Amino acid sequence: MMPRDRPSVWASIAVAVLLAGCAGAGRPEPQPFPRATPRGPADSSLVTSDVGAEIVRTALDLRGAPYAFGGSDPRGFDCSGFVQFVYGRHGVRTPREVSDLFRAGSPLPLDRLQPGDLLFFRTTSRGASHVAISLGDRRFVHAPSTTGVVRVEDLGVTYWARRLLSARRLATD
Repeated sequence: MMPRDRPSVWASIAVAVLLAGCAGAGRPEPQPFPRATPRGPADSSLVTSDVGAEIVRTALDLRGAPYAFGGSDPRGFDCSGFVQFVYGRHGVRTPREVSDLFRAGSPLPLDRLQPGDLLFFRTTSRGASHVAISLGDRRFVHAPSTTGVVRVEDLGVTYWARRLLSARRLATD
């Protein structure tokens, strides 16, 4: 039989796993991700005919897919698994980890951000620990946390604005 304190240890471990952000190896995020912002009709107006717009279309089609730590398909995504899946649908191979995605991209100023570019955030550690796909118009789509689903967010939200680390572009040709 297990000692009395064992169940509480297992409960603590379970809670820690559930609170882990998509970075995987980092500590739990400093505070919960904000709630989703309402989806508006502007989502479809972001779509044009270039590769970035096709990436955006695929990403938006996955809204509502659940978060899953280590997930990389529509049954459940973490942030980097989501990026890898979406880009992969367009023949672009990407690294699996946030830190590797960060190093693979070319930095760009926010005023040059285009749909399909990547946004990196500091959520669970000092460096890049979360990644999202830019929609343009200061919005992005991502797989945010263990209690979330793939959804659209706004860079104007204080939580994201304070944690934005870099915008980067991956070669898609």
